Amino acid sequence: MDESKVVQIIQYEAQQNVPFPIDEVIWDYQIVGNSPQNELEVVLLAIKSDIIEDLNDGVESADLRTETVDVAPMALCNAVRFNEGDIEGCTMVVDIGARTTNLLFLEKTRVFSRSIPIAGNAITQSIAAEFSIPFLDAEQLKRSKGFVALGGAYAEPEDEQQARVSKIIRNVMTRLHAEVVRSINFYKGQQAGSAPSRLLLSGGTSILPYTDRFFQEKLQIPIEYFNPFRNVDIDPSISRDELARCAHFFGEVVGLGLRKLTKCPLEVNLVPRSIRSRMQREQKRPYLAGAAICALLIPLCWWAYTKKTAFLLEQQLEYVGQQVQALQSLENTVNTEKSQMADIRSKADDLAGLVKQRSLWPELLQDVNLRLVPNLWIDSLTPQTAAAQAGPGTRGLGSLRSRMTMEVDEPNAAVSAAPTRQGPIDEIQIEGEGTHSVSDLDLVQKFVNNLRQSSFFDKDGVVIERPPKTTESTFVFQLRAKLAKPITL
Repeated sequence: MDESKVVQIIQYEAQQNVPFPIDEVIWDYQIVGNSPQNELEVVLLAIKSDIIEDLNDGVESADLRTETVDVAPMALCNAVRFNEGDIEGCTMVVDIGARTTNLLFLEKTRVFSRSIPIAGNAITQSIAAEFSIPFLDAEQLKRSKGFVALGGAYAEPEDEQQARVSKIIRNVMTRLHAEVVRSINFYKGQQAGSAPSRLLLSGGTSILPYTDRFFQEKLQIPIEYFNPFRNVDIDPSISRDELARCAHFFGEVVGLGLRKLTKCPLEVNLVPRSIRSRMQREQKRPYLAGAAICALLIPLCWWAYTKKTAFLLEQQLEYVGQQVQALQSLENTVNTEKSQMADIRSKADDLAGLVKQRSLWPELLQDVNLRLVPNLWIDSLTPQTAAAQAGPGTRGLGSLRSRMTMEVDEPNAAVSAAPTRQGPIDEIQIEGEGTHSVSDLDLVQKFVNNLRQSSFFDKDGVVIERPPKTTESTFVFQLRAKLAKPITL
């Protein structure tokens, strides 16, 4: 199933199996593998919050800080896995401590743990009850004269007190053995495990003489003492002899220390809520510090950005100013050149106008002469200015009128004219004569139509100003022809 559903199921199982309200305990879990029935096997651990808090208060009172809270059987399991390597078959670890004996069944990746409330203190209490002595005296007697009595035909020690102590110890060990056998049967029957193929002894009480022989006689499997320092590098300054005398105490300690050095098979942590909150705050502290630094750097960055931008803008403005000055100098040069060019162009236009006027009148007179019909000839061409025509009720040239006289050698001959005065001329008055060979008016009208086709005159501006007048042998006529483009002299 999905991992999220697995977590929900584990949380539900924790609520069902922990004998306290779930919000009053600190609990953790770890999935350790699959059972032969293809079910997930989960290690579930829980302890009341107030117990953990009291332990943490004791740690912090010694100026220490709690980082990890492990469980003794799980720490011992990590130490065994690290020092024994790949375990073949099923290995049972019997950790005989002061108040409890922890059993561990290690098989491949699986682990099964059980705690038995029979250990060193049970032996000490039995000795104190048998000899009616205080607990501490009984503990001292156990350490000085205690061993596990051998069954069968073994001879008893000469010291009667030692013999009695050894029998008491054997009785307690026999009870412990019975619980161990029950645990083996439970593991084989309920957990579908295998029978242990060897046993590792650990813990302070396990060093009582003949403890290994006792379990070997009872279980008929190889018995070894667990060495938690087999694969652990030891500092040269530490005495190997002293360490050997107390190595049986360090199984859980080594397992807990390995959590800082390597990846362990079981990594649970029952730190109290106060420690978790502090750890979360400490984890957030670098981010908060970074955020605070960023908040302080934002105005500084903005100031640096503004200063840099202002510097770049000043450089750009200075460059633009230099370009403007260069362009202004160039503009002054261009304006000077333009002024000189305008003067030259004006002079050129004047010269062009003079050249044009030089050929204008001959061309105009040539055009008029070419459009003259037979039996007609021109007596005079009189240019008229716009000011002369503006006068009311006048047809004369006025004060600005210019007159051209034309000398005609013969009819249809080319004529020449020269103005006597300068001024804007927009109209020419034509006076002429003709013979009576055809209708007088038709001859004049034909001449008018020819002039209207000329590019020099406005076709709507050529009109007969005075009809033909008959004399004895000829007739006289007068035309007014408006120029298409005024002529400025």
